[in-house]
Amino acid sequence: MAETKNEALAAWMNDHQMSAAELAKAVNHAIRDLTGKAGSTSERTAFRWLSGENQWPQERQRRALETVTGRTAGDLGFVPRGNRRTAPSQEDLSVHRRRFVGAATGTAVAVSVPLIAAPSRPSRVGTADVIRLRDHVETLVAMDAERGGHGALEQAALAGASEALDLQKRSTTQRVRQRLFALASDFTATAAWSLIDAGRLDSAGRHLDRALTLAGLAQDPETTMQVWNLRAMLARQGKRYAEAVAAAQAAQATAAARRSPLHASLAHGRTAIGLAYQGDQRGALRSLGRAEETLSRADVTAPRPSWIAFYGPAELYSLTAIVRDVVGNPAEAEAAAYRALAALPASFRRNRVHTTARLALAQLHQGEVEQACVTSGEVFTIMNGAPLSGRTRQMLGDFQRDLITLAPSARIAHEWMDRYRTEWSTL
Repeated sequence: MAETKNEALAAWMNDHQMSAAELAKAVNHAIRDLTGKAGSTSERTAFRWLSGENQWPQERQRRALETVTGRTAGDLGFVPRGNRRTAPSQEDLSVHRRRFVGAATGTAVAVSVPLIAAPSRPSRVGTADVIRLRDHVETLVAMDAERGGHGALEQAALAGASEALDLQKRSTTQRVRQRLFALASDFTATAAWSLIDAGRLDSAGRHLDRALTLAGLAQDPETTMQVWNLRAMLARQGKRYAEAVAAAQAAQATAAARRSPLHASLAHGRTAIGLAYQGDQRGALRSLGRAEETLSRADVTAPRPSWIAFYGPAELYSLTAIVRDVVGNPAEAEAAAYRALAALPASFRRNRVHTTARLALAQLHQGEVEQACVTSGEVFTIMNGAPLSGRTRQMLGDFQRDLITLAPSARIAHEWMDRYRTEWSTL
């Protein structure tokens, strides 16, 4: 293949694990859906796009590429020649894309009906089906970011897993079959996460057992790492700290963590939290140091799977705040929480709420009762009436318990309980 000059297209293909031949096939499927007539895009054509030899595909190929990828031609690294009509707007592009993938909207109503239904299905399953299902994973991730874990999200994710497993039973290649198993694992892990975030821990373990089996069938280290990460979180919230450490160490041992400093950093951070709750201060701080060191070697701007999109310097500061507070260093925990809040993107509202609650705990554990009460009240301001996740409610419950213990007669403590107890317990 000629030297790659279209880095944007190459990056998208690498992120979606798609070869030139598979891209050509997906484009031809999209052309058929858009025009009613199958396309004739070849693997060589895809190579010409990558090499820069063809910098502006013909119109129907361009529209198909935009439909398949969800990005404009310009975003994919293509440059129009002369005075050609500009690329479609993102609004127009989303209309074409919905026609191709049949994606459900990311609303609470949408997940009350079958999420993965498609109008018609060819006898053979291919890359286009994988892309369609992966788009639905992204839809669920967006729903989680907006609403947090809830029953409708769990059911939508399980429907996605069922769809992927049904498809893998039909005629397809081994590579596509493994991708479908990986997607089924991703969907099932998402269902587990929705329960963990909602504080419904009992059923989450069964989903994670299933997700780990599916990841093994897929022979996919990425989804395997995803499941072990969630297993560590579930065990820690269930106060099974030895299991939390073991799960985090299993995450460290995955091929995904061995080849990616970003993944390795997250696994070390989870280990640090488990060790902190076990009472192993030295081990916890050692693991925290490894998390910091490996993250310093990671390219945090590189494309990454949606499940780990949350992780970066801000999240590591948040994990540091937890570890430092648990091992008895609340001043260091407060400083880390402030750094996390400063580094968090504005769109990560629920992360900001969780870190704000952690900051309030660190302040309370230093005896700063009044400031801690003010800080914890910011949680409700940030959410602005939206539901709190089960994890956040649990943390506010911890805050109230410690508040009563540390300042049982303080006026500010009673005012906090009178003002927020009902709101916190019902949101």
